[in-house]
Amino acid sequence: MNAVAPAPRTDASAPADAPVTDARKRYAAGVLKYRQMGYWQPDYRPLDTDVVALFRITPQEGVDAEEAAAAVAGESSTATWTVVWTDRLTACELYRAKAYRVDPVPGTGPGTRTEQQYFAWIAYDLDLFEPGSIANLTASIIGNVFGFKALRALRLEDMRLPVAYLKTFQGPATGIVVERERLDKFGRPLLGATTKPKLGLSGRNYGRVVYEGLKGGLDFMKDDENINSQPFMHWRDRFLYCMEAVARASAATGEVKGHYLNVTAGTVEEMIERAEFARSLGSVIVMIDLVVGYSAIQSMAKWARRNDTILHLHRAGNSTYSRQKNHGMNFRVICKWMRMAGVDHIHAGTVVGKLEGDPLMIRGFYDTLRETRTPANLEHGLFFDQDWASLNKVMPVASGGIHAGQMHQLLTYLGEDVVLQFGGGTIGHPQGIQAGATANRVALEAMVLARNEGRDIWNEGPEILDAAARDCMPLRQALDTWKDVTFDYASTDTADFVAAATETA
Repeated sequence: MNAVAPAPRTDASAPADAPVTDARKRYAAGVLKYRQMGYWQPDYRPLDTDVVALFRITPQEGVDAEEAAAAVAGESSTATWTVVWTDRLTACELYRAKAYRVDPVPGTGPGTRTEQQYFAWIAYDLDLFEPGSIANLTASIIGNVFGFKALRALRLEDMRLPVAYLKTFQGPATGIVVERERLDKFGRPLLGATTKPKLGLSGRNYGRVVYEGLKGGLDFMKDDENINSQPFMHWRDRFLYCMEAVARASAATGEVKGHYLNVTAGTVEEMIERAEFARSLGSVIVMIDLVVGYSAIQSMAKWARRNDTILHLHRAGNSTYSRQKNHGMNFRVICKWMRMAGVDHIHAGTVVGKLEGDPLMIRGFYDTLRETRTPANLEHGLFFDQDWASLNKVMPVASGGIHAGQMHQLLTYLGEDVVLQFGGGTIGHPQGIQAGATANRVALEAMVLARNEGRDIWNEGPEILDAAARDCMPLRQALDTWKDVTFDYASTDTADFVAAATETA
């Protein structure tokens, strides 16, 4: 029997699929539609303490949108496929998630290339979630329901987290303000680069790359997501040589420098061991990968706060579920969860680089990470007003296919509270790594100066860079090398501009 659309048993005076209010019939053994079980409540108005989720639903043929929304609400909270009398041993009316609104997604359905999709708003009582646990929150919201047969596809687009719930989370261990104070760097984006090649270098040669980049003018160098402790370079060797490079570059330049030492490992215990070693060497920052899991991320965030260490998160793996519009989850949800979990940095897109990033969507990600309150803004993909309850701000990181010739675009799109990481755009410089770093530093400072003078850097950017390059041969060579490099491909994830969705929970 199809558990979503069975032959219903209802009160004689009620519509065919209205909620069954007669307790004897409601809890009689058998199968009811989810909307009959009470998971569809169009008159419900979310409480300030409710967690509210916005799903994009693609129902199977023959399953109507309201029943599909009710099924998502049920299967992500208290329901199963058949009536269970043990509901009556709980405060079931409170604990049931309530699907309360469904809207068709514009640009989908008949006459388009996309099957009909719907936005569904679902409210969850706060008591359904363990305080301070991303793992528990996600086990409900993105648990079994994403494999539900009654749906062809399901995507979590956005969430509103109540202040009462946010207050149970630590938030970023350091935050943007304190990070700038520790680094003594103000008024401009931070500059970084990823060591290339990611894999294969010995510890000594790896440290040389780090020194050259930092000596040339970068604030940070970093490990990449897949450099951990391989046969060609044990993690302790990398840490020792990298921190020697940091110390030498700091002494040579008189600036605070750092290297993101990737402490990702097979167990949390190993990660903490590596982080402790990094701290003992004087590192101001450590790095982990998103793939380590939510509980491990929260454990490392707590370690970072106890040890006054900046925590960098590489979003490795996110595109496996965030890139496509019809199934998975939007990256803005990951941004929200990671701000709650307590990371200080997260890779959040570049707009102009080689990785996926629509300008409006990227703005929504950056606002989610950096603002104290984000109002609903459909053009930026934000469906809800969100107060961040005084959680620290997260520093977005822009990396992937960017170079000095795009500096005016990067500053315009991303602002100054961002880390601009030029990997190949530093290490691929024709005159070497230090020259590549110098080119990036000169380009950045010239563009910030022009902006502060009131110039229109978006339109005058190339002219500003050319002028700076007259007195800086490394910048001249960088501009000549990469002037024609662009990554102009259509984004796979764009805003839906749903006017009907301007109402927020």
